[in-house]
Amino acid sequence: MRLCLRCRTTFGGAEWRCPNCGAEPERIAGFPAFAPGLARGAEGFDPAHFAELARLEAGNFWFRGRNSLIAWALARYFPRARSMLEVGCGTGFVLAGVAESRPALRLTGSEVATEGLAFAAQRVPAAELVQMDARHIPFREEFDVAGAFDVIEHIEDDAAVLQELRAALAAGGGLMLTVPQHPALWSRYDAHAGHVRRYRRSELRAKVAAAGLEVVRMTSFVSLLLPLMFLSRLAQRAPDARYDPLAELRIAPWLNRGLDAVLAAERALIRAGVSFPAGGSLLLVARKPHSAHA
Repeated sequence: MRLCLRCRTTFGGAEWRCPNCGAEPERIAGFPAFAPGLARGAEGFDPAHFAELARLEAGNFWFRGRNSLIAWALARYFPRARSMLEVGCGTGFVLAGVAESRPALRLTGSEVATEGLAFAAQRVPAAELVQMDARHIPFREEFDVAGAFDVIEHIEDDAAVLQELRAALAAGGGLMLTVPQHPALWSRYDAHAGHVRRYRRSELRAKVAAAGLEVVRMTSFVSLLLPLMFLSRLAQRAPDARYDPLAELRIAPWLNRGLDAVLAAERALIRAGVSFPAGGSLLLVARKPHSAHA
């Protein structure tokens, strides 16, 4: 169901015009815009970086590894899903990976910055794309799966986002999250990337449970590379360190291949049932109860 953010009426159909109050979102760059005031000033990310991000992420070990992990979790925990919402889809790299691994899945992507949606539309032409604020999602009980991949750490009120994600899920639907882990790894990279926090396992689990979702699986990833990550973050804390928001994506091909192999070995262990307690990031899989009162 679609939700009118003005009068809170839910309604079906493919159109966004509310049958109760007549409200409909304006369109920016061809996309329905539910938070037009934020469309060109994305919170936590400089829209100017989208073009270079789109160019670099497909070849980067971390983005490729995360996509493989997401595709595995989707197949493992939600094999019968027919629809998926990705909140904060950026340039559409994850959406494109999901479309490749699950071509029958009906995909919807959202991003607060319309600059990102333009790239996502090129990568996944069949997806429905909307501009919105993740704290106010215009869907109710619509999707079998919802995902937010390295998104909620950018938002101060992450509890509101989790509540909205739960509301957008059909009964029994699933949530997948990835977030940066360990406050001890905080560096100028996090500050310049617009992160509000890095998560502890217990914190993320508690917030997801408070939103009314049942945690199914949680594991760290980028775990085998944690020592290297810690050293990298220490270097970024040096007062004379020069900050480049995309520097970590520009690495030598030989190093990229080696790191890719390490993450592939790590994913094999996760698929075998290993849940790492520590790592650069966390993957959480949860489910909305079938009972509305559960």
